[in-house]
Amino acid sequence: MNIAKKILQYIFRVQAKMVLKRFHPKIIAITGSVGKTSTKEAIYAVLKEKYTVRKSPKSYNSMEWGVSLTILGLVSEWNNPAGWISNIGKGIMTLMASDYPEMVIVEMGVDHPGDMDVMVSLAKPDIAVVTAIGDIPVHVEFFAGPKELALEKGRIVRAVSSDGYVILNSDDDVVHDMRAEAHGTVRTFGVGRGADVHVSGYKLTTTGKEHHVIPKGIACKADYRGTSVPIHLEGVFGKQQMYVIGAAVAVGLSLNMNMVDIARALEKNYMPSPGRLRLLPGIKESWILDDTYNASPMAMHAALDTLKDMPGVRRIAVLADMLEIGKFTIKAHESMGMLAAPIANVLITVGPRAKFIAQEARARGMKKTDVVECVSAEEAGSYLQSIMEPGDVILVKGSQSMRMEKVVEEIMAHPEDAGDLLVRQDSYWKTKT
Repeated sequence: MNIAKKILQYIFRVQAKMVLKRFHPKIIAITGSVGKTSTKEAIYAVLKEKYTVRKSPKSYNSMEWGVSLTILGLVSEWNNPAGWISNIGKGIMTLMASDYPEMVIVEMGVDHPGDMDVMVSLAKPDIAVVTAIGDIPVHVEFFAGPKELALEKGRIVRAVSSDGYVILNSDDDVVHDMRAEAHGTVRTFGVGRGADVHVSGYKLTTTGKEHHVIPKGIACKADYRGTSVPIHLEGVFGKQQMYVIGAAVAVGLSLNMNMVDIARALEKNYMPSPGRLRLLPGIKESWILDDTYNASPMAMHAALDTLKDMPGVRRIAVLADMLEIGKFTIKAHESMGMLAAPIANVLITVGPRAKFIAQEARARGMKKTDVVECVSAEEAGSYLQSIMEPGDVILVKGSQSMRMEKVVEEIMAHPEDAGDLLVRQDSYWKTKT
């Protein structure tokens, strides 16, 4: 099986190189420890108004498959041999087609040293975007530490030619320092005053009144060289979205779009992918903040901040293990307990690592009866059903393998819509235990 897998990876890599050599699309590559997929969706929302653009349909960011499949416009067939054979044929058809998108947006995630070199050698970026690294980034377990992981991700910056653009988060010191390695034009984004694209004025927007206030979305404004535009996004939540907006604005500007058109494109087209702080109606007149795609310390921190801002009778946090953070595991989970204690009225943890969240929350003053430890997502979902009340706002978050979307499916008001609204709903995941 491993031999067949390597052969397939080689075939798709060769096909992808041939496609790029023939059509010469602009490559917009995104890396970082958090926010890659949301940033990809926002950039796509902006650029589709002016250009023909291809993006991965899901979070395809791996060296082995993601970049090649995105370039070829293919989806993973998981364990379906016939599907992979069909994909080879589709790759040939892409190569033989008469046209191809003007731009391709790819995510470039790194799991091991050397991954970034492989990806940028396949798809050399015309524009590189670095979202954030953070103090304890995800996937750090295979590196000596955060600095080594940052060095690996930074290779994307060095791969951009002098006529390209490097888009950096100015509020993340590690990312901002990458500007010294850039050959292309650097544009920064952030909420700090030093950013080229400065995003500010974050506000949660709501509808209704008194005891029936319903979160609607967010509002903010983006400034660039004296030009300021307001942006209102429905169905989008969290202050971290200011960075997503900033990156998308910076990319649009780099491709000769004006601020007003960029803002209107975001308002018209941008919606986060399933499992990324999507607000869903829950049973018993509750609301669910579905952030179940994956989890890292930075992302869980942002999710808890979003929960804090939400109007609700009670705030319930359902937090599962964060994986792939190696020696930082205990410290990171304890930090989440410290953050959750003053925010959550009820805390439910899932998994052996998340017990450190529970322990720290109790140590920070949460009542023992308000902190519940569960073994599985199924157990957490059943317990939630028994305690939920009208007006509750429930954050659900954990690493991918913790399968926290099962919690959301258990308590969502319309489980018949799970296939469209939740992550990991295809046959591969549904049959995976």
